[in-house]
Amino acid sequence: MSVFERYLTVWVFLCIVAGIVVGQIVPGVFQAIGRMEVAQVNLPVGLLIWVMIIPMLIKVDFGALHEVKQHARGIGVTLFVNWLVKPFSMAFLGWLFVRNLFAPFLPAEQLDSYIAGLILLAAAPCTAMVFVWSRLSTGDPLFTLSQVAMNDSIMVFAFAPIVAFLLGISSITVPWDTLLTSVVLYIVIPVILAQLWRRALLAKGQAAFDATMARIGPWSISALLATLVLLFAFQGEAILKQPLIIALLAVPILIQVFFNSALAYWLNKVVGEKHNIACPSALIGASNFFELAVAAAISLFGFESGAALATVVGVLIEVPVMLLVVKVVNASKGWYERTA
Repeated sequence: MSVFERYLTVWVFLCIVAGIVVGQIVPGVFQAIGRMEVAQVNLPVGLLIWVMIIPMLIKVDFGALHEVKQHARGIGVTLFVNWLVKPFSMAFLGWLFVRNLFAPFLPAEQLDSYIAGLILLAAAPCTAMVFVWSRLSTGDPLFTLSQVAMNDSIMVFAFAPIVAFLLGISSITVPWDTLLTSVVLYIVIPVILAQLWRRALLAKGQAAFDATMARIGPWSISALLATLVLLFAFQGEAILKQPLIIALLAVPILIQVFFNSALAYWLNKVVGEKHNIACPSALIGASNFFELAVAAAISLFGFESGAALATVVGVLIEVPVMLLVVKVVNASKGWYERTA
């Protein structure tokens, strides 16, 4: 892992502090940035999101889809957990904790928005960081690549319907045109641009591809951190009034991570997949494409929404909790193979 990736939680925490402080000192600057919108899309954030997402999507090789048949059982577990369990379990956890158990401690007017953010986070399967988690757990690289390619292909078509359905059953109204605009802006167009760029780089040779990826890799994290400063400049007042909000929102996210990773890990064992398949399958089921979730939350609900804040909590805990999951699957390899 790079220094940026390894200490992502530290950088996110520093951005929270910086955003809150600067937002209180010069609120007019951020209000002006917030007004830079076209069709409910904030232009500075839209640009930052593209800088975040496109370098990650360049790593995805959709040509690896033909590898799916080599590990059909592991891919089946991945798709089952990512698309039929994860978003729906998060909707339930959001209802349980946000709307019920933690409701007295949260702003009443933001409860629906917090749940929406949690759903957006769970409905976006991890893309780039899963390569890191897979490498740390000695996962099969071809399987990891094929499951990411499959997930991203499905996400183009399934993200909007699943989010709209779950928000609907949670009594949260979302305009379809805004949701579809987010999908086009933050999934379809970046995927197309990234794949065109990938093809152009590979035409120059693998060395040119690797050199470019090493150069643009830090762009993603830098753009994410800049977005977080903007977001917390708007969220600062709410957090200062109720500083426990972040800790409370972290609870359903943590439960979801451990539940989905354990479920995918166990199901791979049940269907007879090897440990180096079960690890990346479990890890992609636990982590999220938080860059997409943050972008969609801001587009749908705005900078000052509880939805945007909820997705950022996912960013805050991503690295330490995923490193813990990696440690668990590595430590349990003997048990997995002995009882398989």
